[in-house]
Amino acid sequence: MNSHQDLSPQRVSIGPGEIYSSAGATVIQTLLGSCVAACMYDPINKVYGMNHFLLAIQKAKSKSTLLNSREGYYGIHAMELLINALLKKGAKRQNLKAKIFGGGNVLRQFSNNQQSFYDIGRYNIEFVVEYLKNERIPIVASSVGSDYGRIIFFDPSDFSVYQKRISHAQEVSVASEELRYVETKKQNVGQVQLW
Repeated sequence: MNSHQDLSPQRVSIGPGEIYSSAGATVIQTLLGSCVAACMYDPINKVYGMNHFLLAIQKAKSKSTLLNSREGYYGIHAMELLINALLKKGAKRQNLKAKIFGGGNVLRQFSNNQQSFYDIGRYNIEFVVEYLKNERIPIVASSVGSDYGRIIFFDPSDFSVYQKRISHAQEVSVASEELRYVETKKQNVGQVQLW
């Protein structure tokens, strides 16, 4: 038996459209621009997970909620996948808590008005807050909005989330990738949807 075991936790990185759940000791990390990540956990059964999504960016019609609109489709998918993954690993729905991060307006440099087509982050934040409210899952912490991107680390030892503001170079790279995807979709379809 090896007496010098490495006690540092494993780390996994997820990207847009991905989820990760566990009942182990793996730290989950992701880089967020306009995207939002929901870090959810059951503190009693020690099950936790994270998703990372970029929703459609066009605002829902005034008579419908963002949650029930086409714009909420990918976010609903990401949230349901995460909740189901947690339940399969032993979490109980009534114990779930959430911490939400991201939704930065990293595309601001490409816009010349406040209510921009490119303000994807704001719609992502509105969606995730509405979704969690409807599901009666409390948001116990958040760091959303602003005009910068973040790297977050979800630590399962105490369900803390650590955040680091990304560098300007990383932000430019993230914004360029998001813009390229937005422009491609804008040319190809009438309603833009992002993941």
